[in-house]
Amino acid sequence: MWATAVGVARVRALETERENALFRDPLAQAFATAGGLWPSSPPPDDEAARRRRLAVSFSIVIRTKFLDDLLQQASASGIRQVVLLGAGMDSRAFRMDWPEGTRLFEVDTAAPLDFKASVLRQERAVARCERITVAVDLREDWPGALAAAGHDPAVPIVWIAEGLLIYLPEDAVELLLARIGAQSAAGSRMGLTWGSRGVIERFGADAAPGSAASLWVSEMPDDPVGRLAGHGWEADSYTLRERAAAYGRPISTPPQREERPGALISAVRRQRASRFPR
Repeated sequence: MWATAVGVARVRALETERENALFRDPLAQAFATAGGLWPSSPPPDDEAARRRRLAVSFSIVIRTKFLDDLLQQASASGIRQVVLLGAGMDSRAFRMDWPEGTRLFEVDTAAPLDFKASVLRQERAVARCERITVAVDLREDWPGALAAAGHDPAVPIVWIAEGLLIYLPEDAVELLLARIGAQSAAGSRMGLTWGSRGVIERFGADAAPGSAASLWVSEMPDDPVGRLAGHGWEADSYTLRERAAAYGRPISTPPQREERPGALISAVRRQRASRFPR
């Protein structure tokens, strides 16, 4: 799955080069280069494939901006703990301004974290907060690993799960949400990319550089706001189209099918759960 993270870095590098970029990610090109996805490849010959690739890239740009804003709002509210689940090539610890005392945990398996560390050493990157990596598979006892790394569940935290849930079967999504809730004090926040059921494309490790390849069926549950309410969160959902218009990048083409709300989710914790799922 971490090969997909390198593809996401490539998209962020391309956005960084734009004059009117919605964000700047100085490390993205280094990640993409090290992963063999830079410079970019020619667009696919197939027009439908080209449109799909552009749509995937556009969604990555909009969701990155959305979650950047959410993190800035959480910091402004006084939250000083951040957890990036399935962190991949995320460079927010290095590219965003963080208040003093912020601790940012990057949770992922060892392979992407080791790859990332090698690039960061090469670039001599310096984090702007206390950055703590937690090497653990999210199918295992990641709450225990996070606690061992210094996470304090008694104080508010902001969770980010970006481009993660679409990889999980429905029961695994439920377990992940339960675990997050059990580690979240009242006032905690969360930012998710939710997606919808159906066939989805990803950046394949064996694909041509920069191309979207490999199809699989997402089992994302419907009604994200209702699902999160059941886990103790007050959530708001937005479509990519809504956020794109708000960021000055309106989508000019009409939707090909009815757009369901919930591609981008922000949530606030109402109360602490009484048990700690493992």
